Amino acid sequence: MKHVVATLIRLALFALVCFIFSLAAGAALPGALDLAVVVAGVWLAFPLAWIGRKFLDRRPTAARAAWTTTLVHVGVGLTFGVPLVRAIVTHRHWSGWTLPVPSRIGLALVLVTGAACSLIVLNLALRGLGAPAIALSRRLASDWCYAWTRNPMVLAALALFLSLGIWFRSALFTLWVIAVFAPALLFFVKVFEERELELRFGAPYLEYKARTPMLLPRRPGR
Repeated sequence: MKHVVATLIRLALFALVCFIFSLAAGAALPGALDLAVVVAGVWLAFPLAWIGRKFLDRRPTAARAAWTTTLVHVGVGLTFGVPLVRAIVTHRHWSGWTLPVPSRIGLALVLVTGAACSLIVLNLALRGLGAPAIALSRRLASDWCYAWTRNPMVLAALALFLSLGIWFRSALFTLWVIAVFAPALLFFVKVFEERELELRFGAPYLEYKARTPMLLPRRPGR
């Protein structure tokens, strides 16, 4: 019963985040405010990850980690999601130098990396019994995609966003992903996400962490 209630709460929070995304997509913002959202909004992930980590370390239990993670995920969903939505919606206004890559190549990359993201979500759902932003994994996912890297979803998402920049032929969008979005996302994973996984899964996660690279894939067993 507790698990059902927790899932319903997370679904409600997920719906709220999606509603805010829809508002962000349709909003008409001045250029300076848009820039602040796209850049400074992402940077809010740094203090959010730090505060979440401090909160975890004050009482390091699995139950506290689960609920703290739920709330922090709502926060990072907004700090990453809203700037990403605004960047996609407004990219034509600040595209900068046009990348000399045919848009059809960018579209092909978007389709491939989008399919990779979908497969990794399926991997997590089947092996970890969880789903991003909806249900925390109830089992440690450490095989299939997760045997090659601890964060295949992060890797695939960054590849997808870079592919969007190539599809848009926007040098500034691509640079934003590399210089603004990626560092904040990796900081969040390293500072908060790894700690909460340690608390929820204990020794099995530490063993998995020791043998599997954080981001760049490596063949299992090497």
